Amino acid sequence: MADFIRNPVVALPDSNPEAHFSEEELVFTPEEKAKIVDYVAQYPTPDGAVMWVLWLAQEKFGFLPPEVMRLVATELSLPYAQVYGVATFYTQFFKEKKGTFVLDVCTCFSCQFCGGYDTLAYLEEKLGVKRGHTTPCGRYTLQEAECLGACGSAPMMQVSNGPYAYNLTPEKIDALLAAMEAGKPLPFVSVTLPQDEDEMGGNRRTDAEAVEHYVVPPQAKRTQ
Repeated sequence: MADFIRNPVVALPDSNPEAHFSEEELVFTPEEKAKIVDYVAQYPTPDGAVMWVLWLAQEKFGFLPPEVMRLVATELSLPYAQVYGVATFYTQFFKEKKGTFVLDVCTCFSCQFCGGYDTLAYLEEKLGVKRGHTTPCGRYTLQEAECLGACGSAPMMQVSNGPYAYNLTPEKIDALLAAMEAGKPLPFVSVTLPQDEDEMGGNRRTDAEAVEHYVVPPQAKRTQ
């Protein structure tokens, strides 16, 4: 029988990791505590609010090292293991410090065959960093992502768990990076649907800051 303690399939977490934040820093403000009370009130039990509170903590601290997860567990009176399990399941929760901008490039099936890996390779060359790493300047973390639900507008990526960038080309990537460098917020873009273009200009959203018309996705040059 395999010894999964000495030779785990997935590396076990450090039982006593070095803290990134001091005890003085590991507190929620009264305003943040009030938000947490509101989150908890929406669910039958406090564990229903764990994702909300993890998100709040990530926005406050930038990422979720073990001591921040313990803070969340304490605030919700939950076992640390339960909070740890949620935080490590979702890639949107950062367990280590990331760059100012986190570029999640979709390489799932549709994007894979429409240029996801072409996009990833271009960004690796452009930023001088391999996927899964952060640039030395600390501004960009480049990652592969599973399906982000924009298969019809491949290749695409998500920026820092926020705006989507669709129908990516080298020129469009250059423009996006230039906007980030200039400190310009990326707009919420709505992509048209071909079946709607005659009736509503293709745009079902009324809150979009910009609109792009649907284009036929390209064919990838590489698929890995």
